[in-house]
Amino acid sequence: MKEQIFVLNNEQKLVELNESTFINENQFQELLENYPKLISGSQINPENPRKWLLISREFGVPDELNGGNKWSLDHLFVDQDGIPTLVEVKRSTDTRIRREVVGQMLDYASNAVTYWSISEIKNIFEKSCETNNIEPEIKLLELLDEPENIEKFWETVDTNLKAGKIRMLFIADKIPKELQRIIEFLNEQMSPAEVLGVEIKQFGNDNLKTIVPRVIGKTSIAQSKKGIRSYNKWDYETFFSELERKSGINSVKIAKKLIEYFEKKVTELWFGEGKKIGSIVPILGIEGVNHFIFTIWTDGKIEIPFQWFKKKKAFSDIESRKQIMKKLNEINGININQNKLDKRPNIAIELLKNKDDFSTFVKVFDWMLNEYKK
Repeated sequence: MKEQIFVLNNEQKLVELNESTFINENQFQELLENYPKLISGSQINPENPRKWLLISREFGVPDELNGGNKWSLDHLFVDQDGIPTLVEVKRSTDTRIRREVVGQMLDYASNAVTYWSISEIKNIFEKSCETNNIEPEIKLLELLDEPENIEKFWETVDTNLKAGKIRMLFIADKIPKELQRIIEFLNEQMSPAEVLGVEIKQFGNDNLKTIVPRVIGKTSIAQSKKGIRSYNKWDYETFFSELERKSGINSVKIAKKLIEYFEKKVTELWFGEGKKIGSIVPILGIEGVNHFIFTIWTDGKIEIPFQWFKKKKAFSDIESRKQIMKKLNEINGININQNKLDKRPNIAIELLKNKDDFSTFVKVFDWMLNEYKK
């Protein structure tokens, strides 16, 4: 029997929405590709909700080293901790959803951890971004808790894959009881791998559609065995409190002065979610592309991301980045070398305590913002 849900609209009228099925499996897969948030990361880990990076749909799985692909996984995602997440999608009308899909997933997982290479995963992700006219670094920045972690991200994915630290997700519009019991059993027994189901139901009428995800398999036994790490969620108050604890009140005064100056000139102040160290990144968004200019850390450092500057048209040639370096080196105590022009050097925030040095610093980034806008 199909379910119903009800919505109380702005006119205080009750709107009845009836459960409906997906037209076909491809429609279901496209929905997840376009809206990964439907794989409810907050239900999978309420203390540290999962965020998803789609590597590719129809990701090939070989059954021998350097062999051709024998199978095709519906989706390969990676979360912010670099955990490969294998997704198989089935409609409730597909008879394979009961037992056959389990053997299918275990085939994929066992061969993936044995034969997938990180270079192949990275290459396919970059090609997918290129096809969709997206910068890979920007997509990664949306996922990760700190910009500096991008370099380490693929190493973490590789480490997790080799250790079998993966996540297997069975996604369906209705997960039968037989499959639910198997998912719960596997999730309790398997470590470090995680096995979950996500039931995604859609309800609608001629004018409105509501989609409701529900995660299955998170038993108390499985949770206690696997554990969940929690992270700091930095905001204005917690960031400056930690900066004062680690670096002193003078660093706080300088950092606040910088933020007050630049928050009027950028489109966003992005706060990181690092476990031990917090960050603030002023970001200028132009036609859907984000440009971040520097990062302030709670350890009292300011990071200058030349590595990302060179990926932007305004500063893609080294001579333009040398101009940034020369301008910053006019500040007492700063001595950035040319070999850092494709890296992310740090400077101590205390070096900006002098009024003239502070003025020189902000003028450098005022100039950069104008170059981006051109």
